Amino acid sequence: MLDPKLLSLIQCPISRQPLQMAPEELVGRINKKIAAGQLRDRGDVRVSDALEQALVNQQGGYLYPVRGGIPILVAEAAIELRDEG
Repeated sequence: MLDPKLLSLIQCPISRQPLQMAPEELVGRINKKIAAGQLRDRGDVRVSDALEQALVNQQGGYLYPVRGGIPILVAEAAIELRDEG
């Protein structure tokens, strides 16, 4: 789990919205797509490593991986969630 103080300071590099921890259910659905080889990030690179945790912006449009406790806040690494709801 990310430090709440850190979480209050970071924002989505695309929308500039605050970020929050993604629900486990959403991370699980994303990990199923990753395992099936069906997921690409905004940089059009196939995502191959399962997510430990993730951050999502307030509108739920973008998901950012958290790897080894470090949020990957690079716009090209974002996963668009338009079909995840």
